[in-house]
Amino acid sequence: MDDAGEFTASTVIAWFMYTRETLRRLFYNVPTSPNVNILAICGRQKLEILAVAHNSITGVEPNFQRFPCLKSLSLSHVCISALDLSLLLTACPKLESLELVDPEIAISDAQVTVELSSPTLKSIYVEAISLDKFILETDSIERLHLRDCALEVFELIGKGTLKYFKIDDVSVIHLDIAETVDNLEVVDVSSFTIIWTRFYQMISRSSKLRKLRLWDVTFDDYDEGIDLETIAVCFPQLKHLSLCYELRDGLMHYGLQGSSNLENVTVLELGWTVINDFFSHWIEELLKRCPNLKKLIIFGVISEAKSHEECQILAKFTSSIVRLMRKYMHVEVQFEYE
Repeated sequence: MDDAGEFTASTVIAWFMYTRETLRRLFYNVPTSPNVNILAICGRQKLEILAVAHNSITGVEPNFQRFPCLKSLSLSHVCISALDLSLLLTACPKLESLELVDPEIAISDAQVTVELSSPTLKSIYVEAISLDKFILETDSIERLHLRDCALEVFELIGKGTLKYFKIDDVSVIHLDIAETVDNLEVVDVSSFTIIWTRFYQMISRSSKLRKLRLWDVTFDDYDEGIDLETIAVCFPQLKHLSLCYELRDGLMHYGLQGSSNLENVTVLELGWTVINDFFSHWIEELLKRCPNLKKLIIFGVISEAKSHEECQILAKFTSSIVRLMRKYMHVEVQFEYE
């Protein structure tokens, strides 16, 4: 049931009564007058996937509105209190996937805090949430994706089961996932500012890391940038590395210090926000440190109104890459410009 205009409550209830015993998937995005309590109607049934959008959820009673088979829950643009959200997860003993997209969460106390707990949750996607404190406790989490959020504190509590961690365009003062990172395989961070020491403490134990992407990331307290030595030593199994070149106050954000090679890296993604003469040199040095590289992808931003100087820099860069790749004929090269 998806965005089909406004229905009367009696029509929707009649449909649910007819189908609820066999219903396995429900995508509910229908305004009714008055509002229909779908949790009360669909509870204690065989529902496995539930997606609710542009509706209100109130008065959750996990003893009566229980979803014994539900594995996937998605709430998009839904009005719900922090207490009801917590109770709803309690009512789903087999829940594995949770999506929260721009929910309107009502908080009862002075501090804007949401605490959620689900021992079976494996994947969580959170988008467009603004809170003081978000605490998630789970012993089974494998995937965590935060997008376009403003958080004072985000804390993930549980065992070291996390394999995939992605965060983009998020503002957070204190991020703590340290308890869960021992088995991390993918870290993808973009458009993000964090204190380097905290970030390092979080992921330095992730010796199984296969993919690392740091794109438009600012580390507030680390003036010397991140050197390849740190990446090579901490992540010996790394196969896919993505870095966005940035020059701040004359200092390269991802430095070339150290001598350790990235022996297992086979895919290298490199990009720039502002291109200059040093970018091609940076690429060359990175290629030297990746002896088993198979594919190089170069990302760039080209302004519509290009000055003569910008055109010259781009032409010079293109020529230098052509010369460079003659030394690395075994490496596939791909360009992605926007």
